[in-house]
Amino acid sequence: MTYVIIGAGPAGVVAAETLAKTDPGSDIVLLGGEGDPPYSRMAIPYVLTGIIDHGGTHLRKTAGHYDALGITYRQGRAAGIDVKGRKVALEDGGAQAYDTLLIATGASPIKPPVPGLDRPGVHHCWTLDDCREIEKLAQKGAEVVLMGAGFIGCIILEALVERGVKLTVVEALDRMVPRMMNETAGTLIKDWCQAKGIKVHTSTKVTEVAEKDGRLAVVMDNGEAAAADLVVVAAGVKSNIGFIDGTGMKAEQGILVDEFLRTSVDGIYAAGDCAQGPDFGGGFNVHAIQPTSTEHGRFAALNMAGKVTPYKGSLQMNVLDTAGLISTSFGDWEGGKGTESAEALDRDRFKYLRLNFKDDVLVGALSLGRTDHMGVLRGLIQNRTPLGLWKARLMDDPHRIMEAYVAHAYA
Repeated sequence: MTYVIIGAGPAGVVAAETLAKTDPGSDIVLLGGEGDPPYSRMAIPYVLTGIIDHGGTHLRKTAGHYDALGITYRQGRAAGIDVKGRKVALEDGGAQAYDTLLIATGASPIKPPVPGLDRPGVHHCWTLDDCREIEKLAQKGAEVVLMGAGFIGCIILEALVERGVKLTVVEALDRMVPRMMNETAGTLIKDWCQAKGIKVHTSTKVTEVAEKDGRLAVVMDNGEAAAADLVVVAAGVKSNIGFIDGTGMKAEQGILVDEFLRTSVDGIYAAGDCAQGPDFGGGFNVHAIQPTSTEHGRFAALNMAGKVTPYKGSLQMNVLDTAGLISTSFGDWEGGKGTESAEALDRDRFKYLRLNFKDDVLVGALSLGRTDHMGVLRGLIQNRTPLGLWKARLMDDPHRIMEAYVAHAYA
């Protein structure tokens, strides 16, 4: 049996290791598209802050790790898939045969249609090569413009602040971290950043990155412009699935997979940021977070090896540190039709807690400025714990979440 995994990020590496343990003696080929060994993109900001070096991003640091497990690591990018002949066509003209295939190609940063983004000094912060360029330009005192204040943008923001740059943030939507925080929390994060000396423009779009007097000039639709030594583009990501054209594989935002991580084509599975898989709350979504990627990789590998293991779905969750302000969101943090919400806000201390209920079950939560009881929030949501009388008590005072947990855990 020859297993081939396209993509050497967290999903691909965990899948390869799981296959090596589950089906020893099989041939396992891990295809990576970059020159560096398999690494975690989420570790790149820690390189920029100096906490780790480039090698610290590597997913496995022991020399010979993959060889010892019987995993063949091969550099190459997929250009297409011959589903009848069971071969992966590579961009360099080569090919890789497979019996069972896992697509774990992750995502790529979106490049908005803004004139001037091809100028020197404009970079994404997505690969180790990007990191190397940013390290050169984001020196202490440098003027930097960050396009985008979503989850990834705010992780980059934290690293840039640590490097001592003069930072301007431009976000097209009406608040920071709009897909993780509601208006109240997103506005508080903006206020926090501005109090730290960061210039933040929300409801604002960059219309052009021009050149003026030998430097970059970032022009905005609010009539302002910001000089920059570096522009970092963090305008979202999209699944890497273009190479599946012509395969008949079903896809929307990502490759559609079932509870066994199988695609609509026989013998092909998908995992991680490129997969649109089961959601804990129902439905099928792309959850571009590393915990989901590693879960996908493990479950996909078990099913590929014949160990039928259904995946119950990933819980939408995010934890973020924005210039020292911690924010979290779990599950249905927005609250939709049929839900009730309770809030506690201390604007002066940048503290906020929102709980969303469906009947007497906690289905989502978001918090700002606190780190206590986050595991409790996650546990109550994932366990779908009926809260009974405690639902009314939490509606009156959301801070009593630990009491509610203890009351049901030891009932």
